[in-house]
Amino acid sequence: MIRADDLSLQLGKTKVVANATASFASGRVTAILGPNGAGKSSLIRALAGLIAPCSGFVTLDAAPISEIPQSERARRIGYLPQEGAPAWNITVEELVGLGRLPHRSHFAAPVDRDQAAIANALVATDTAHLAGRTMEQLSGGERARAKIARVLAGDPDWIIADEPLANLDPPHQRDVLRLFQEAARAGKGVIIVLHQLNAAARVADDIVLMANGEIVAQGSKRDVLTSALLEATFGMAFDLITQAGQPTVIAPKAYAPPTPHDQ
Repeated sequence: MIRADDLSLQLGKTKVVANATASFASGRVTAILGPNGAGKSSLIRALAGLIAPCSGFVTLDAAPISEIPQSERARRIGYLPQEGAPAWNITVEELVGLGRLPHRSHFAAPVDRDQAAIANALVATDTAHLAGRTMEQLSGGERARAKIARVLAGDPDWIIADEPLANLDPPHQRDVLRLFQEAARAGKGVIIVLHQLNAAARVADDIVLMANGEIVAQGSKRDVLTSALLEATFGMAFDLITQAGQPTVIAPKAYAPPTPHDQ
């Protein structure tokens, strides 16, 4: 389990997360939702041990994440940032191979297990045919899939991803969501920041709603994806369509222009 307790984060002089407490379980997909500037990206960076809190703490399996050696964190947590590209123009296969670095000693050559993990990640993300191309030769969606493959190649216990569906067309969004679900079914913990509410309704087991640096609600998607909580989070009304007690479609309420009587 990854847990944040009374966590506050500050960037410069601005507090971006305030007194957040949340827990994230292995074997489940948790989607973090909220408007721009809600503190979602900062929260998951802290969960991955990449930024230090100004108060509160994060634990991984009850151990303070700040006390876990960086090499172990790199093996156990695969982090996919919203942005970011390699400092040099490497091939897709070389990029995906970077995901295996935490599993090798310094300067050690890849072994068969590394090569198999790289090959499997390329196939899973539909990037095997791009293996020899450089990152500069790819479209935005192809680069996004290559970066996901790098995380998968590391076979971490946890996958933490910031807007992993950005730049992906609908078929590849579907495939990536399926990969996250399969990872959770295999026992991994998956934490993803999403803006696509329909995607969260399909893929997530649990939902965390954030607004203004605070956690509005958290729990199972059936309990959290409600009209009232979504309106409290986004400041607008939503229509929800449910099937078998589960939210399946979420859409903003249709805009109704003012009538002459209202003007």
